[in-house]
Amino acid sequence: MIVDSVLTNAKAYLNNAVQDCCIAIEDGKFFKIGKESQMPQADQRINLRNMLVLPGLIDAHVHLRDEGKAYKEDFFSGTSAAAAGGVTTVLDMPNNSPVTMSSATLSNRMNIAKRKIVVDVGFYSEFPESTDEIGDIISKGAVGFKLFMGAQVGGLDIDDDQALKNAFKQVGDAVPVAVHAEDKAMIRKFETEQKARGRNGVNAFLKVHSESVETTAIKRILKESDGINIQLHFCHQTNSESLDEVIEAKKGGRKITCEATPQHLLLSTDDFEREGSMLVMVPPLRSASNADSLWKGISEGWIDIIGSDHAPHALSEKSAENIWDVKVGMPGLETTLPLLLTMVHKGRLSIGQLIQLTSEKPAEVFHLRERGRLEQGKKADLVVVDFNRKFKIDASKFHSKARFSPFNGCEVTGKPEKTFVNGRLVFDEAVIIVKPGTGEIVRRETG
Repeated sequence: MIVDSVLTNAKAYLNNAVQDCCIAIEDGKFFKIGKESQMPQADQRINLRNMLVLPGLIDAHVHLRDEGKAYKEDFFSGTSAAAAGGVTTVLDMPNNSPVTMSSATLSNRMNIAKRKIVVDVGFYSEFPESTDEIGDIISKGAVGFKLFMGAQVGGLDIDDDQALKNAFKQVGDAVPVAVHAEDKAMIRKFETEQKARGRNGVNAFLKVHSESVETTAIKRILKESDGINIQLHFCHQTNSESLDEVIEAKKGGRKITCEATPQHLLLSTDDFEREGSMLVMVPPLRSASNADSLWKGISEGWIDIIGSDHAPHALSEKSAENIWDVKVGMPGLETTLPLLLTMVHKGRLSIGQLIQLTSEKPAEVFHLRERGRLEQGKKADLVVVDFNRKFKIDASKFHSKARFSPFNGCEVTGKPEKTFVNGRLVFDEAVIIVKPGTGEIVRRETG
């Protein structure tokens, strides 16, 4: 038999250890992983020069923009950034223009994306105005619903507890519900108070988006979903108190997972003095001690995944004299893996933990059974890493339209060199080598 390709001289993390191996790929899937003598003939052979092979990352928290926000990012630039960062599957958030919140808006977004993407993309939906539409959205292939609790984004009235319960019952355990946990009423109250006092700086922003705002929202969601067969996923955990609420719910047997971001793990409020409004995000950065609590949550296995919360903006939108005019968020697709590999070198993560947090567990949480592992029969999604290569992050060279980062200039160790999606080499030594539209649309897997 002649397969499509064989990757030789690889070092892959298999069976809890880095092993020398070769990888055979056929029809977009892993055909065999083993010794070179066991490899079939191939149409092409690629020498990986003893570099490290990891499963392609699955980033479950990405804002690809496009449509009415294409000036910030579009499907091609965003998925190019993903490929450059070793991310082979991204799950796109629904707070777009228009908001993805119906089978029609979801279908339209998929149709636009399939002509532009270079990695695989799945789509969240916001909740629709009528819960009767939830089934149609799931049938269309949404990988999950996103619930923004800090502001009214979708069609569901987030101030109405009964409406939340009805929506949760309608979704059931068909797909996860990913929650941005910030309490809208508290935000509105605190923001009114700060503005009335003429406060428009970083400290005012941090008071409005306080730790209690996050914890209160988590408690509310846990209460209103109690007794309902639903899979909850809490996005971007930032502090010890809110994480403790999630941990206690997990201990009680609830179907709950949670996420941390590199920025909340590696940055703190101390960094505002250096970066200013560039660091404005929601929920915001916390104290260094809270970051330590997140690391403890990772080491003890309570935090399930790491997602970038890639949230690109025009550079002009990240600077303003008035903090309330600054757009929240930062790009992260191209920095997540190098930052985490650096943490492996520093001993804060193991290779196994990195793979679990960025590939295996996201595949499990979002029911992507064909992805997330270097295994025969799985999608041949992988990233080839020069594990010991040191380099400085250079935001000016990002593939994303958002060419800024608080990590700009930071020296990291571990560089993504090649990214394969469905067995196809899409990124090779800093260059996207495929045309727009080579990625696939990921739909909810059933059965």
